[in-house]
Amino acid sequence: MTTTESEAPISHFSNCHLGIFAQLSRMGDLPALLGPAAQARKIAEESLAFFAQSLYTHHNEEEKDLFPAVLQSAHAGAERLQVDGLVEQLTQDHRALEKLWESLEPGLRKVAKGQDTTLDVLALQSMVQRYQAHARLEEQSFLPLAQTILGRNDNHMAALGLTLHMRHVPHFAAHI
Repeated sequence: MTTTESEAPISHFSNCHLGIFAQLSRMGDLPALLGPAAQARKIAEESLAFFAQSLYTHHNEEEKDLFPAVLQSAHAGAERLQVDGLVEQLTQDHRALEKLWESLEPGLRKVAKGQDTTLDVLALQSMVQRYQAHARLEEQSFLPLAQTILGRNDNHMAALGLTLHMRHVPHFAAHI
């Protein structure tokens, strides 16, 4: 036997140890990854719950209650044209955001369950950016305009408030 042949069995064990050391190193990184993985699951769960409850309800309230009230109370001419344009844009945003949300929902469900998934990162980033821009448009342009328009007549503001209140009051079965 040559020296190389006689060392081969020992080399085998050394090579195995290299694999063991590499895997132990990766396993040692595991505790640092558990926190972010748990946080990802929690954020996905919270996002699913939040948007399931509020996305469509919020859009519906704006489109069925707020937008018509502002349109009805706007003065003819430039004010009415401005409201028309904003309402059209915001409504189109709602449909686009809902469609984007629906494309993200299955991947988020998998993340929430800790399952492997290829979450569409670009769609997620687009949802975040587009919804932030949408909300800023409402906050900076539409809602101040709505406040001005509806604020001219206390009855119009009160009617909107009552409509929203009634939408959120629990419905009780009538006594027989």
